[in-house]
Amino acid sequence: MHRINRAPKDKGGAANSPADYGATCLEHKPLNYNSNPYQTSLRYLSTTSNRMATVNDENARQITGSATVSLYQMKKLIKAACPTLGESVEGPTCIETQCPVCHIVPGVDTSADPPPVRARIYVNKTTGSFTCSSCHYLGRWEQIEKFFPPYNRSAKSLQELRKLRTAFLELKRECTGSDTPVHSIPADSIELDGASAKVVTDALGIPGAFGESLVQLKARWNALSKELFVPLKDVEDRVIGYKALQRSTSEGELHERTVPEANGSGIIQLRCNIPSAGTRAKEQCHLNAVLVLSVLDLLALGTAKLNVTAVCLPHGLKSLPQQCLPALERFQRMTLWFNYDTAGWDTARNYAKKLDERRCLFVRPTEQHPTPYRALQQQDGGPELKTILAKAQPILHQSITTFHALRQDVLSDLQNIDKVQGVKWRRYPTLNKLLKGHRKGELTVLTGPTGCGKTTFMSDYSLDLAQQGVSTLWGSFEIRNTRLAATLLRQMVGQPLDEHLVDFERWADEFERLPIYFMTFHGQQPIKVVMEAIEHAQYVHDIQHVIIDNLQFMMGMLEESKHLDRYWKQDAIIGAFRSFATRRNCHVTLVIHPRKERDTDELTTSSIFGGAKASQEADNVLLIQDKRLTSVRGKKYLQIAKNRYSGDLGIMPLDFDKASLSYAQRKRKADGGTDGSSLAVASVGHPQADSM
Repeated sequence: MHRINRAPKDKGGAANSPADYGATCLEHKPLNYNSNPYQTSLRYLSTTSNRMATVNDENARQITGSATVSLYQMKKLIKAACPTLGESVEGPTCIETQCPVCHIVPGVDTSADPPPVRARIYVNKTTGSFTCSSCHYLGRWEQIEKFFPPYNRSAKSLQELRKLRTAFLELKRECTGSDTPVHSIPADSIELDGASAKVVTDALGIPGAFGESLVQLKARWNALSKELFVPLKDVEDRVIGYKALQRSTSEGELHERTVPEANGSGIIQLRCNIPSAGTRAKEQCHLNAVLVLSVLDLLALGTAKLNVTAVCLPHGLKSLPQQCLPALERFQRMTLWFNYDTAGWDTARNYAKKLDERRCLFVRPTEQHPTPYRALQQQDGGPELKTILAKAQPILHQSITTFHALRQDVLSDLQNIDKVQGVKWRRYPTLNKLLKGHRKGELTVLTGPTGCGKTTFMSDYSLDLAQQGVSTLWGSFEIRNTRLAATLLRQMVGQPLDEHLVDFERWADEFERLPIYFMTFHGQQPIKVVMEAIEHAQYVHDIQHVIIDNLQFMMGMLEESKHLDRYWKQDAIIGAFRSFATRRNCHVTLVIHPRKERDTDELTTSSIFGGAKASQEADNVLLIQDKRLTSVRGKKYLQIAKNRYSGDLGIMPLDFDKASLSYAQRKRKADGGTDGSSLAVASVGHPQADSM
């Protein structure tokens, strides 16, 4: 799969460059473009476009658009630098080359010096982000492209480059020194050998056959806390984190956690080759991998002697950081063996797109194909690991298929009907009865009259899902992110924040751990720029739910499009989101204002502003009906007007709780009351409910 970079045959590059992807940036605060672009006190780097700057902080949650990175231009620039940097290697997901910054000073001839051992960088072919193998620095292509030789030979240009290089190196040292991504295994643990491995397997209650693999992985054991540590290693085989296994004293179950909790760049690799295998078989072990989600599954594969390399991913179903991809470049064939439920199946398909689908296979998630550890436990009456692995199928299908190729998918859906229905809401049990759940790959349209609380409801709706692990990207084009975040935080806490400021830090820390990201756009934006940011966020952060609030504010009234038909423009935008939802297997929710109708008339699917495409393309149509201003006893309720999955339609009362800014349904007691206070009646004059 690896190949040496060569110049494209045609100068235009059309045959060699796939569709470009947007390289976005993560931001905390605006950058002063009149200052030094490498000012280390701000920890920012300037970009070639007049947008935002990148901060090397993996916890940053705001996403905006940036200049498109062309794969053709990247390959062309790297190839031109080969006489100075040496040959580059292009893999399925990354281009590996020498770092043009660390060991080369612009304008200084080092040809007479002995060749140094230079740091390698891995440039992601989709996002343009690069990872330095020596310091783990993660940056964007715009930061290093100017440093690739050959340089402009003028003295002034070389002097400017040297200044930029010095500032860049200082920035790297600051970022990797004060906030190092390396997490060492606790020093009070001991490395396992044959004898101690037997003690550990007995203490954790796992098969004794796992001991040999634990020794091979150089696992460590803390006898005091009875905790097992398995190191996570990067592409240079250095320990940069670990997975910890511990049996709970209360529940008696094994719990696994990863350090660091997010954006780990290390993986666990275990060779499962046959001891008596020849040279060719050992090479196959080096090129074939089986990807699993837990250490127990990894150890189970180690007992089977499958002549493959078992790989445990750092964060399970949560995400696959792009920093992990360089360590997986050498594999020509990868089999993804995840949990046998729909969540694992959907995640496997998303991971395969990131890993290059051409080299990926699936173990289909059915009861006959359990995860390796479960299969090992069921080995007396269940299938063998080799048998299950032999049934793995390619991810890519031909344009035309047959039921024979789909029957395992159908069986999987039938056996996992609850998971197929999607993630259940905890705050809205009525939605579970009607919509059955929140499913990936669908398009939902929410509409309601002005001031009825569409944004307030949608924030509560999305927070419920995010608290269950659904990665969410908010695109709020109408209200500022600060106000939206404050609303989400208050809905999570369930009480006014300004009255409990002493607890703010604790609540903010808890909210920050939720997988919620925000786009920094506000007001009208071109659909191309918005889609580039969304595509990038879905690739990097494995986004599962995108919210656009609202469509009319995003469209705006651009000068160049004022002569276009507004309905046609909206239909094109809806078509783009529909295509993204299906192609990326991601749920998209669009908030759209309705047409101007009489207050006494109820909204219908025909009330959505624009043409009929919104209601036709949507899988779900939700209408907020507000009758409080037209009737003395009028109520506000949510109407499910379209449900493509199950066809069930109905209404859900929306009772607003002013203290928590939430519409969450309360459980009723047997006497007709509720389990806390009585159901709050929505306040007509409440500004936050009405304006949002």
